[in-house]
Amino acid sequence: MEVAQLTLEHLVLVGLSILIAAGIGLPLGVLMTRKPGLSGPILTFANAVQTIPSLALFGFLIPLPFIGGIGARTAIVALVLYSLLPIIRNTFTGISGVDPAIREAGRGMGMTDLQLLWSVEIPLALSVIFAGLRVATVLCVGVATIAAAVGAGGLGMFIFRGVSMVDSRLILAGAIPAAALALIADFGLGAIEKRFSKLLCLLVIAAGLSSCSHSDRVVVGSKNFTEQVIMGEMLAQQIERKTHLPVDRKLNLGGTIVCHEALTAGQIDTYVEYTGTGLTAILKEPPAKDSNLAYQTVKDAYKSRFGIEWTEPLGFNNTFAIIVRKSDAEQFGLRTISDAAPRTSRWVAGFGYEFIEREDGYPGLVKTYNLRFPSEPRVMDLGLTYKAVAGHQVDLIAGNSTDGLIGALGLVVLEDDKHYFPPYDAVPLVREAVITKHPEIREALRALGGKVSEEQMRLMNYAVDGEHKDVKQVVKEFLDKL
Repeated sequence: MEVAQLTLEHLVLVGLSILIAAGIGLPLGVLMTRKPGLSGPILTFANAVQTIPSLALFGFLIPLPFIGGIGARTAIVALVLYSLLPIIRNTFTGISGVDPAIREAGRGMGMTDLQLLWSVEIPLALSVIFAGLRVATVLCVGVATIAAAVGAGGLGMFIFRGVSMVDSRLILAGAIPAAALALIADFGLGAIEKRFSKLLCLLVIAAGLSSCSHSDRVVVGSKNFTEQVIMGEMLAQQIERKTHLPVDRKLNLGGTIVCHEALTAGQIDTYVEYTGTGLTAILKEPPAKDSNLAYQTVKDAYKSRFGIEWTEPLGFNNTFAIIVRKSDAEQFGLRTISDAAPRTSRWVAGFGYEFIEREDGYPGLVKTYNLRFPSEPRVMDLGLTYKAVAGHQVDLIAGNSTDGLIGALGLVVLEDDKHYFPPYDAVPLVREAVITKHPEIREALRALGGKVSEEQMRLMNYAVDGEHKDVKQVVKEFLDKL
């Protein structure tokens, strides 16, 4: 009877502590995924608690008002503190480890952040979160035996009595049930996890199906960088102006694969893609040097394989660009990369990490134009290269041809006269099923063909990034001038 009574006390201590710790730790773990800046202080605190020996922690808590003293209250506070780290860390790790493509696909289906959390992130992270709860529970069962030292009861009473009396039977009377509780809790939570996971999977499927059904609205998507958001807004406003159909904006969806899958699955109806990206990333074809060939290749393949139409190119090519200071271009009469090649023996180059490694990047550029830099290029973040060349820290960089900082910092793009860089012409894609149902959408997109130059795209990018103007207003002002 005494074993049963102390086992029950032990269970109450552990159960209450884990419930409170989960009530604190799970929200904190989720909060850290939304505000990564808080992860450092929160994890530092939880780690610091773990470094305090259990007896010392109980001793620290005894003199504290409200949460200290002798009895179960102090024990529960200590157990909660010890249980926080695995719960917080595993919640944060599990949700953070969800594939960004899956997360963005959920956004592409119209999920809010809360829906994304409950219907996508938590179900996919559930095994990691449960692992944290299991670790915390096992840890809590063990540490709870120390709680007998502050009069909290539990199976530790047998252990302390056995040690003081040098009675192995009493020690085992406390240790064996405690070990059994830890094993039962671990296996029990594992069983709950499996059943709960199946239930959540059904909820995910139901949520996905419900979010897939939407009214007769045109859904415009975009990738997650400034130029793409601008282009997505441009398609949306153009369709609204020319067709008066209701438009849903699903911008900032993620990378190429996310947008492509959303388009082929019918979750979005149109977005802007680049010919070089479609050719290499989706069709897995080698880069094409000829712009017309690249466009015709992706146009034919997408139509036959995916039922997607490439409409008319918008008019700008967002490919790599070799950039120098405008003052140098004017002083030395530089118009093309070939013009600059003789001067590279006295210049310092600065390139982004991707450009150094890419097949169509630095190695081929040097070979094609016979560039002779006196030292290895300085490799840095792409955004820093613009400041570096403008600040005379380097003399030549490789950027994107439509970046807004080119004109803002007094830089100039050199013409790729040997056509080394493959074309990346921006083109709106639209599902053929949408065109069949609403042919007026095709005409609206046709009207944008050839209307956006590289210089205009640079100005719009800079208006958003450099001048912090609203995307909708920037696009409206552009369309008003057409």
